[in-house]
Amino acid sequence: MRGSDAYADQAELKLINRSIYHRFVLDFIDFFFSSLIAAPLVVSYWRGTWNLSDVYLLPNTQIRSSVASLMIGIVGHLVFTTGQGLFRDHFNPDRRRLTFYLISRLYTYVYGIVCVNCWRGGWQLIDHYTARDMKSILFITITAIIALMTLKTLRNVTATPFVVVTDHSREYFDVPTMYKKSGVREPGLYILDCLFSVLVIGSLVVFVWRGLWVLLDLKLFPEDQKTSAWASLIIGYAIVGLTFSLQPVMRWACEKLEGFWRIIVADVFLFVSFVGTVNVWRGIWVLLDCYFLPNNKLLSDWLTHGVSLILLILLNCSNSVLVRGVYIDAEEPAGQCVIFPVYYIRLFFQKERTKKQKRLMEKLEKVDQNNTILLIEKPQMNHKTTNDEKEIHESLCISTEDISRNEE
Repeated sequence: MRGSDAYADQAELKLINRSIYHRFVLDFIDFFFSSLIAAPLVVSYWRGTWNLSDVYLLPNTQIRSSVASLMIGIVGHLVFTTGQGLFRDHFNPDRRRLTFYLISRLYTYVYGIVCVNCWRGGWQLIDHYTARDMKSILFITITAIIALMTLKTLRNVTATPFVVVTDHSREYFDVPTMYKKSGVREPGLYILDCLFSVLVIGSLVVFVWRGLWVLLDLKLFPEDQKTSAWASLIIGYAIVGLTFSLQPVMRWACEKLEGFWRIIVADVFLFVSFVGTVNVWRGIWVLLDCYFLPNNKLLSDWLTHGVSLILLILLNCSNSVLVRGVYIDAEEPAGQCVIFPVYYIRLFFQKERTKKQKRLMEKLEKVDQNNTILLIEKPQMNHKTTNDEKEIHESLCISTEDISRNEE
């Protein structure tokens, strides 16, 4: 008995080690994808779209161009936020998959332009109406950060490489609002919820991003644009690597903490990741300005706008270019609030395992049907069919255990 128990313990330990190694490999691949593939493509798309708006949207009058951008952004956000239920009801992948695919990608293209213009309009109007000195920038930025922390919405400043949004058909058109009101049961409050989410939370996020970006422009090698961009990129990816590696420690800390201190610890960690995000974005953006077809800026803008989005669509993560919805700080259970949602390769493996489990279930049902017939016609075949069932059950259990470990 002792020998069998020791063997069982050894087998269980081996299974646990295999699970940890498997999870580590998937985490590393997802980190690599989000940092070195998704993030550069998303930043390139934003840079191209932003610059094209500079060229084509009332280029002779900067104030009118900025106001037009802001109006396009606000109206577009409200349309896509209030109309998300209509999109879900009318475009279902289970009924017309090709139609859904075409409409959903058109949705991403239009919504992406809306998001970029909303930020461009707000950003440029702040630049125009406020002083570009340290005191003004710090005051606006710190005030916006405090407001977001008070509203428990600081996490909305995060973006790629700390977020990867896959083009999942079931949640493609979802835009979460601040207070999660229902458009069917409470239409009046739902409209107010959408307005608050877009006008207040969205504006505060732009203030924070613009503040840190301008501070870097002023203080990080301001006399040399190329050196400043490279410094931003190095600082950004150093912070990205550090924060990703600290996730297990921060998760453990947030599991031990509750209430106010849990939110504070999570917010501090998210803010550090935000500093890395802005540096990565600024570094890639300015380096593209400096090195990617600097003598043909319009072609450079069109290529970064179009090619980047096409590649993201082919990679099934084009929704990563969208800035939509409001998320609450530390709303996830335990330490999950400090785990960055960059699941890409992991979701692919999970999907494949789910398909495998479904095939095994179908095979088991088929075996059960055959067993019933055989037991009626040939009772002596009972032993053989039972063994077949046992093998399929074992395969099904292994598949289910793999999916459970992957979800954890």
